[in-house]
Amino acid sequence: MIKLKRANRIGTVEEYYFSKKLKELEVLKSNGIEIINLGIGNPDLKPPEDALKVLEHGIMNGENGYQSYTGINELKISMLNWYQSIYGVSLNQSQILPLIGSKEAIFHLSMAFLEKGDEVLIPNPSYPAYLSNCEIAEATPLFYDLDMENGWLPNFEEIEKKDLSKVKLMWCNYPNMPTGAKATRQLFERFIAFAKAHNILIVHDNPYSLILNNEPISIMEVEEAINYAVELNSLSKSHNIAGWRVGMMIANEDILKNVLKIKTNLDSGSYKGLQLAAAEAMKVDKNWYVKQNKVYEVRKEKAIEMNRLLNCSFTEDFNGLFLWAKIPEEYKDARTFSDYILDKTGIFITPGFIFGSNGEKYIRTSLCLPAAVFDRAIQKIKKYL
Repeated sequence: MIKLKRANRIGTVEEYYFSKKLKELEVLKSNGIEIINLGIGNPDLKPPEDALKVLEHGIMNGENGYQSYTGINELKISMLNWYQSIYGVSLNQSQILPLIGSKEAIFHLSMAFLEKGDEVLIPNPSYPAYLSNCEIAEATPLFYDLDMENGWLPNFEEIEKKDLSKVKLMWCNYPNMPTGAKATRQLFERFIAFAKAHNILIVHDNPYSLILNNEPISIMEVEEAINYAVELNSLSKSHNIAGWRVGMMIANEDILKNVLKIKTNLDSGSYKGLQLAAAEAMKVDKNWYVKQNKVYEVRKEKAIEMNRLLNCSFTEDFNGLFLWAKIPEEYKDARTFSDYILDKTGIFITPGFIFGSNGEKYIRTSLCLPAAVFDRAIQKIKKYL
């Protein structure tokens, strides 16, 4: 069998935690153990009905063939209209790029702008893909702390004490994942001011703005933000179409041109029927989002009840798909606590260490299961713990 030396760029990159954990859960299931997976943010609610009809029509009518790397016109127009309707942000077609999910954009931006010797500001805790893509690009992570005492917001005064001379990009994400900290106009204004002062591109990852939040905002609402920031957005969470892989990048034309040099050599445009269906999904009335949030509110209350039974502490005022909770003091760390709960009850809750060292004492509960499943989890916790 051939043996190849792996590239240095992936020397520190590990298999994604959930990829490994799901295999473990499948083994437990195969052994007859009832597993309740409260770990992953995989939306279980239905996409908009009209979008499903458009997708069905596309399948039945053979909407096949390779598509444009920059998305079909119908999708781009729908995205522009959606940004205007939801966020009050006016954009043109040169400032928006449809994507095969926003996770793709993290890689494209890293490949297009980072190289050895560059540094990247990454929040701790944060989505693991920010760090892994920084490492794949052979850049150096420069972590900035988010903590409960500061409401999981960046301390810009502390960040500015660092040597920022080699920093090119700064990742941020509000409503925050994993902590649920809310987005505010004041926070976004501070990010843009920081970008101007230090010549650092702000990359704002914004997939959760419509979850448990009927007043979503975008960093692009801030004056001149298009010149200093990139915003990634996705329909996976907001419209329950995670498997369709539809996202977007909002940026100035120069940034998108450089991203396209990577993207066009890596993938092709997604299936036309999906693009048409996604375009239709973004046409839903705002009441559709309100109704969806009513479902999440019920689940949020169940998650709160469950975490109270586990003697965890948390804030009830959060946005997004996850409840972020501090574990009881008697447990060494979140991995130990999560494994204990799984062993005793068959309930898997994500340990916060996968998001960074500041998550070592926290767990993250997903709201992507029906209320009845939460009721079952609560029963199991009461029985075994």
